[in-house]
Amino acid sequence: MKIAVMGAGAVGCYYGGMLARAGHAVTLIGRPQHVDAVSRHGLFLDTQSFQAHVPMQASIDASAVDGAKLVLFCVKSTDTESAAAEMALQLEPDALVLSLQNGVDNAERLRSVLRQEVAAAVVYVATEMAGPGHVKHHGRGDLVIGPTTISHEVATLFTDAGVPVQVSDNLGGALWAKLILNCAYNALSAISQLPYGRLVQGEGVEAVMRDVVRECLCVAQREGVTVPGDVWEAVQRLASTMPTQFSSTAQDLSRGKRSEIDHLNGYVLHRGEALGIATPVNRVLHALVKLLEGHSAPVASPGGGGASDSLAREVNRKRIR
Repeated sequence: MKIAVMGAGAVGCYYGGMLARAGHAVTLIGRPQHVDAVSRHGLFLDTQSFQAHVPMQASIDASAVDGAKLVLFCVKSTDTESAAAEMALQLEPDALVLSLQNGVDNAERLRSVLRQEVAAAVVYVATEMAGPGHVKHHGRGDLVIGPTTISHEVATLFTDAGVPVQVSDNLGGALWAKLILNCAYNALSAISQLPYGRLVQGEGVEAVMRDVVRECLCVAQREGVTVPGDVWEAVQRLASTMPTQFSSTAQDLSRGKRSEIDHLNGYVLHRGEALGIATPVNRVLHALVKLLEGHSAPVASPGGGGASDSLAREVNRKRIR
């Protein structure tokens, strides 16, 4: 199958690389430094179980989606509509656009721009771009996808490429479960510039996380969403299974970039306002990240040297979706 990856950062490169390694014709659409490296040497796929240079096409132009039957849409949630508009005229009429993004409303936003079939996926993977054309895989990699006209084909395609996939009839609930994890960790990791394992040891942090989870569940319930599983247990488990990971929001702030906080805690805040539900903890976390986001320079590490500088470098290096 011909596949395009729109927004080939760490997540897009990992899944695109796995599919290309399985024999599919994959085109990565991303930043010039990565495109140049992939075009010359292939993508260096550096996983926990193997390392390989995987030949594939790469482009900086959204028109490279032309001919693709499956588009993995991996851009930042802040850029959903603009990136969709860039590729709209080149998409095949029968292409499936699969959103592999943070947040719960990206598929709906894509459908407002595109005529093609759009589906969402919940992504659980720890990856980073370790250098131009070099994607480093730190753990997991499984997907939960919603029903589509070709769900079985897509699930088989990923499974055969070594990517575990579950097709869920309650994808809305699965998206909210992931959103709640992000709301509990992303802002706190970004504000403190701490990895998950150290973050949860902080005084009062568990109580804050419990409040975040409670507020999110109240909003989800009023939205008519059934969130599967024990959400608080999942929040606790994340820190123990990924103790050294920093949130993607922490990475964005450390690099002086705009984050996706409006689509995480900010989304819960605004849906709560619309539904008449108070979400004060999510409001505070959203406001604090927005203040830090307003800095024109990358977030400085406290203390100005030693271990703090090393921690800042780690934030720049690691990313968890």
